[in-house]
Amino acid sequence: MLEENNLTVIIPYDHAGLRLDKSLAKLFPQYSRAKIQSWINAQQVSVNGSYQTPRYSVSGGEEIILAPTHEDQNIQHQAENIPLNIVFEDDHLIIINKPAGLVVHPGAGNHQGTLMNALLYHNPEQSNLPRAGIVHRLDKSTSGILVVAKSLLAHTGLTNLLQERQIERRYYAVVRGQLISGGTIDEPIGRHPHDRTKMAINDRGKPACTHYKIMEKFKRHTWIEVKLDTGRTHQIRVHFAAKNYPLVGDSVYAPRVQRVANVPEELNECLCYFPRQALHAYSLAFEHPITKEAMFWQIEMPGDMQSLLQNLREYSSL
Repeated sequence: MLEENNLTVIIPYDHAGLRLDKSLAKLFPQYSRAKIQSWINAQQVSVNGSYQTPRYSVSGGEEIILAPTHEDQNIQHQAENIPLNIVFEDDHLIIINKPAGLVVHPGAGNHQGTLMNALLYHNPEQSNLPRAGIVHRLDKSTSGILVVAKSLLAHTGLTNLLQERQIERRYYAVVRGQLISGGTIDEPIGRHPHDRTKMAINDRGKPACTHYKIMEKFKRHTWIEVKLDTGRTHQIRVHFAAKNYPLVGDSVYAPRVQRVANVPEELNECLCYFPRQALHAYSLAFEHPITKEAMFWQIEMPGDMQSLLQNLREYSSL
């Protein structure tokens, strides 16, 4: 094995029963499953110090050492000098305020210009961690705060905290429609039955629970705070769209909004053409996985959402 390129990970316990190649494909999405299978067959992957087949059934807790070739490592992990808004950093964690428009890690059509590429430039040692230390993600068009691990101990600890729902994430969102009061949406989410690029409420999906409270009501919109118990793909967007309160600017889950008569044109431009889903991860709290200190951060809404709220106030006053 090539020691300088080794990637180490502990198999999460919720992967129990998965094939080894499937588990690693989830943990290392920057690599294809076929590539991972080739490494397993070439004995470039060890499981608790021994070699297994791709069909090996994991139990959870196994230590995996993956040794991609130097060529593969260079292809898949490109460091790029992309500025990062770092809120906090120590030997184990990086807390980042992600701008809207930044993809979190490489995928189809996004091999460069991602948060992962930026992290590898900021700290090359991130290449030794699964997903360069990224343990959760925000959609490209969602702004706000997220945590990245800098050490294997922290990565394992943060992964466990997420599985145990011990990381508190709160968001601000602006939805179309006037909500009466706060509440909870507890509906499972899975792949859309007809459009595989979208998610939907699906009885065969995974449990998903979203709590919300009203921050401010407007004439036709509501500003809400959202707290997640789970972290399903597009969870907030799917849950509120299913209740006929889609997020302002959501081009995937919201029908095109109609222009409003008898309001200034700049208000119509803001209401009809907000360029992204109006969603901002503003708060993050958890127990530091190494020091056990209680950690808490809040990030102010970016200018585009603040302007949206101001425009909604002006519209509601007409």
